[in-house]
Amino acid sequence: MSRFSSPLLVGILLSAQQLTGHAAGFALSEQSGSGMGNAYAGAAAVAEDASTIYFNPAGMTYIQGRQLVGALHTIKTSGDFDNQGSLAAAGRPLGSEGGDFGSWAFLPNLYYKQDLTEQLKFGIGIGTPFGLKTEYNRNWLGRFQAVKSELKTININPSLAWKVNDQWSLGVGISAMWAEAELTSAANLGLLGTTTVKNKGDDWGFGYNLGAIYQATPDTRFGVAYRSKVEQHLKGDVRSPFTLANGSPTQTLNTDISADLTLPETFSFSAFSHLNDQWELLTDITWTRWSQFKQLRIIRENGSNTTVGPTITEHWNNVFRYSVGLNYLYSDTIKLRTGLAYDDEAIDNEHRTARIPGNDRIWFSLGASWQYSPQTKLDIGYTHLFIKDARINDDQRPTRGLIAGKYEGSADILSLQFAYNF
Repeated sequence: MSRFSSPLLVGILLSAQQLTGHAAGFALSEQSGSGMGNAYAGAAAVAEDASTIYFNPAGMTYIQGRQLVGALHTIKTSGDFDNQGSLAAAGRPLGSEGGDFGSWAFLPNLYYKQDLTEQLKFGIGIGTPFGLKTEYNRNWLGRFQAVKSELKTININPSLAWKVNDQWSLGVGISAMWAEAELTSAANLGLLGTTTVKNKGDDWGFGYNLGAIYQATPDTRFGVAYRSKVEQHLKGDVRSPFTLANGSPTQTLNTDISADLTLPETFSFSAFSHLNDQWELLTDITWTRWSQFKQLRIIRENGSNTTVGPTITEHWNNVFRYSVGLNYLYSDTIKLRTGLAYDDEAIDNEHRTARIPGNDRIWFSLGASWQYSPQTKLDIGYTHLFIKDARINDDQRPTRGLIAGKYEGSADILSLQFAYNF
């Protein structure tokens, strides 16, 4: 049996995320259609609809009666690698630059909130906090380090909120998260040629989230929110077709594997204020603890406890995300939104690998809300991500080659949301 530790899965997940509209690393911010138009500024304080269950469960005290919210986010990522001095693995041709390794993705959210008492509220949210996919051409020059990387997650988040008094609201939630990760790459077999290796595993992990909102004045409130880390132990297998030197038919190696995966904790501070009858201001700072990801290491679990492949030190950093948004109340039924955000990447240029080529990004967001009826509200949001070029100089010769060059990319996100009170 083989075992690969959390940083390897981090590589899988981040390479799947690095050119999409997300927080730093491989986290997904797309948990609300209404928040998209503000680049999720003020998310822990605004409490506009039941999607607050994810951002700050205390916000449920600001929502009247029962509410059902559904959202769908359509994401198109684009990414290209520009070769600037790469060298091939031993005995192998260099290969192409990989083509456009972005993709389309569709991320859903679903939330339900109801009153238990006048002060106590219950809600449940279902979303996708980590995920998406990237895939290089199979003959690209970095194929011995990465070809396809994919992550799927589902997070189920039941929550409670308590209105302490007219100023304070508190919230708590529990997260049950399913994750499935898949990693494929080429393997250099020397005189036997090359083969494809696919690692795949899944598991459930558990965590919690806490929140509080302080209503400082009738027009201004502040929110703080904490989401814990989620530890998972993925189990699956690794498969690799190969042909023996004696020319016998191709066989497939199938070995059970497991993987320890820790998803990082976050802490957010948000503010929301009615400036006047037409304008609202939203701000947010979110901290993510990426520094717990220290190295990429694969261990063989056959009793030998030996390392498979090189151990790569990752040097991840804790990062902040900053955002600011404005709402314009055009009429009693229409609200227009805009927002800007800056995401700091967790990885320095000197430690970037082909599986982790992300970089700092800027969000520019627009959106609108339409109160179609007293019970029904529709939201639309759009974001374009400007992603800073990411340089790489990762030397894993002789077996995996040298990857040297620059990544360029961008992302576009369109979100639609429906909210119904009953």
